Amino acid sequence: MAKEGNYTGPAKWLHWGMALIWLAAWVIGIVATHWRDEFNAHHELTFLHKAMASTLLFLIVARIAWRLSHPAPALPDSMSPMMKRGAYVGHLLLYAVALIGLPLSGWYWSSVADKPIMVAALFALPPLVDPDQSLYDLAKAIHTYTAWLCGALIGGHVLVALKHHFVEKDEVLKGMLPGRGN
Repeated sequence: MAKEGNYTGPAKWLHWGMALIWLAAWVIGIVATHWRDEFNAHHELTFLHKAMASTLLFLIVARIAWRLSHPAPALPDSMSPMMKRGAYVGHLLLYAVALIGLPLSGWYWSSVADKPIMVAALFALPPLVDPDQSLYDLAKAIHTYTAWLCGALIGGHVLVALKHHFVEKDEVLKGMLPGRGN
């Protein structure tokens, strides 16, 4: 049982573990795309990017199941109803766009391009659609713009967490930190 105001241990592990995987996959994806000739000539980074990012599709199921059975701690009373609503909507956007939309758009792009996705180098995901080179540029654009939107959402999430800690001086960030009264 979590201490009041703190997330449970498994919620913290899922949050921070998925954050690390997501951030690493995001950075690797940017490097693999924008510096292909210098760092990704044989697509090793693309393989690693897909292997990491595809694991998020499975971890998100565990995370949502855990969250539904273990609600988040209540937000501080010092937050206005509008701010609490904003936090709720922000978290929904993070789940929907960063943890579901981005991996699915990458899976779609790989399917259109007839390129396999190995989940953690263990097994291949089946294609979502039949290969179709006429959709390649669209699929690439969807994944690329979704990735940049996610970067903005994650950046906003970090800034708001830091605002809670340094400006509001409440327990919101502390409740998600590892080793704090699970």
